[in-house]
Amino acid sequence: MKIDILTLFPEMFENIFSSSIIKRAQEEQKVVINTINFRDYSKDPHHKVDDTPYGGGDGMVLTCQPIFDCVEALKTEKSKVILLTPDGTKYEQKLAYNLSEEEHLIIICGHYEGFDERIRTLADLELSIGDYVLTGGEYASLVIVDSIVRLIPGVIKESSHQNESFNENLLDYPNYTKPREFRGMEVPEVLVSGDHKKIAEYRKNESIKKTQLRRPDMTLKRSDGYEL
Repeated sequence: MKIDILTLFPEMFENIFSSSIIKRAQEEQKVVINTINFRDYSKDPHHKVDDTPYGGGDGMVLTCQPIFDCVEALKTEKSKVILLTPDGTKYEQKLAYNLSEEEHLIIICGHYEGFDERIRTLADLELSIGDYVLTGGEYASLVIVDSIVRLIPGVIKESSHQNESFNENLLDYPNYTKPREFRGMEVPEVLVSGDHKKIAEYRKNESIKKTQLRRPDMTLKRSDGYEL
């Protein structure tokens, strides 16, 4: 997979992309991640990428030319262009799985007051990571890239993400490790029983209870017919 991130602040990505699982995925050539400063594509004598909004108002608006030229220089028939915007589709785990199967993603990070509305015509998909406003799309792109890269085959063990939160519209079951007792709190007996069938049943039931308690909004009916 190849991921190109269009941003005015490529330095924001350096430490994160050179650490942990994302670093290893790049070293093993599972993914190629590029950060492109679309200011480099500006034809303005002073390399401006924003201007005042028509109709008046506060802030500056990203202009069309640098972003259009940058996307068009990178895009191929196999590219999917993603625009990060507060009014985009809410990002969820199912979408992360779908995007992890793409060959090439181009992610546009907005900044300042917003972007010229005509930039939307470049996008195959508009995404939001939540109902709040960030200073720029860089933070959202980090979340999205991390969630996608870990799902690329071979990056982590498949079993590590098969039973995670949000799969089958359930939160993850509670986990424990040593010691068996800590400050009067003990690991549930079933987890040390060695009975794998009972452990699987316990974990499924705990996932269902946790979802009912903490996220009843997730869904009313799962694929196995169990109604939350």
